[in-house]
Amino acid sequence: MSEAAFLLSTTVNGEPVTVAAPHHWTLLEVLRYKLDLIGSKQGCDKGDCGACTVQLDGEPVLACLTLAAHAQGREVTTVEGLGHCHGGCHPLQDAFDRWTAAQCGFCTPGILMSAEALIRKRGRAVEHTEVAEALAGNLCRCTGYTKILDAVVDASQQMHPAPGKE
Repeated sequence: MSEAAFLLSTTVNGEPVTVAAPHHWTLLEVLRYKLDLIGSKQGCDKGDCGACTVQLDGEPVLACLTLAAHAQGREVTTVEGLGHCHGGCHPLQDAFDRWTAAQCGFCTPGILMSAEALIRKRGRAVEHTEVAEALAGNLCRCTGYTKILDAVVDASQQMHPAPGKE
């Protein structure tokens, strides 16, 4: 007996896609198993770790808890699409490299997606306390967070330089 499926039509990383998926599948399952976008990690499957964070219409969401049907007609951005509009690496990705903010890398995609949304929403350089609050749902077991916070603040300063420092 075959599983009932629906057609999901959405935009992923700027490209329109239509895929058939079982009704009970999460957005994470569609991204990883139908679209081969494996940057978003399948960690805890219960919304505790943040490794699966993507953006839905520009807002960070936990893809492991978001039904795929919820993305119908909406814009999904994954870590694979993060640098897409910058023609290469996103300033956050560059900052993570400069600050050696990624260790094993498992949490990094989710952190990058949460941090990008923070910087975009603020429209200015951000402070360590703002970053810590925005990343509270993203767990990292390797770095201790200091370099992650420093990298996000640095990237925000690169993206929104103070007047006179351009």
